[in-house]
Amino acid sequence: MSTEAQPATPQSDTRAAIEALRGRMGEAIVGQREVIERLLIGLLANGNLLVEGLPGLAKTRAIKALAKNLECDFSRIQFTPDLLPSDVTGTEVYYQADGGGSFRFEAGPIFANIVLADEINRAPAKVQAALLEAMEERQVTVAGKTHTMPPLFMVMATQNPIEQEGTYPLPEAQMDRFLMHVMITYPPVEDEVEVIRMVRREEIAAGAQADGAGAAAVGAPAAAPIAQSAVFAARREIGAIHVAEAMERYMADLVNATRAPDALGDDLGRWIEVGASPRASLALDRCGRTHAWLAGRDYVDPEDVRAIAPDVLRHRLGLSYEAQGEGVTPDAVVAEIVRQVALP
Repeated sequence: MSTEAQPATPQSDTRAAIEALRGRMGEAIVGQREVIERLLIGLLANGNLLVEGLPGLAKTRAIKALAKNLECDFSRIQFTPDLLPSDVTGTEVYYQADGGGSFRFEAGPIFANIVLADEINRAPAKVQAALLEAMEERQVTVAGKTHTMPPLFMVMATQNPIEQEGTYPLPEAQMDRFLMHVMITYPPVEDEVEVIRMVRREEIAAGAQADGAGAAAVGAPAAAPIAQSAVFAARREIGAIHVAEAMERYMADLVNATRAPDALGDDLGRWIEVGASPRASLALDRCGRTHAWLAGRDYVDPEDVRAIAPDVLRHRLGLSYEAQGEGVTPDAVVAEIVRQVALP
């Protein structure tokens, strides 16, 4: 499997590979172009994502579509109330042979390139905390020994906003470790019609394959997955994206506005109880550069920052009881901040 140490891919080939990945995901996910873009931003910005949406909105399908079309090891962890930390990280197992024995580390499902933590809010705090070191430090310590994650490593956690009985809400400190909080909403009616047709085609193809039908009935063979080297090459190009000093100040001003909201008006002062941490500024910079690269530019402009600001900030704001009582959402607060903070 490819590693980050491999030779760089030429720029034109790199962009073509990432666009091919975007296109293949679009074939599997109908009408969720923004979600696909956010997943790609998370991958290229080397961050972890929290994906939230109502049941049946293709959260898991979108993540699987990314993993299927990328050269990677994929693992899925179904979080449940009886899960143990060792079920995630792995554990030391005693092996006995030839009259002797020794402990060996059996890696858990966290040791993969792309990890789907499904319904993360259904596991207790100890299990949620087991992800922290892996997500932040890219390593896991078991029985006093440190085990590093692969060069390409990304956690994508999903959670369901309804049926909160018996769930364990993520603490603010863990929420802050997610680069972005991606929200998935209902598709338009036209897209839902296409979803019906797409799933019907998949069922017909699967049935033909099970019956031993010819290749013509099943369809063309799947294309080879995109190499990891394209992702690492894209990350190097994104690192070279130009960010003007005025843009750096704009990103810092947006985050600072969440900490001193009274300066922007009484409403924001009443709504925001806890502002965003410096991780928000770093996330705006990383995601803004990635957004610009995907748009084919070698510099960041205000639209890049404004486009990803809701995903970066919505999970980093602590709203007051007054705001919650008035039905004010984090997205509404972020929209008001973006409207009021002066452009560079």
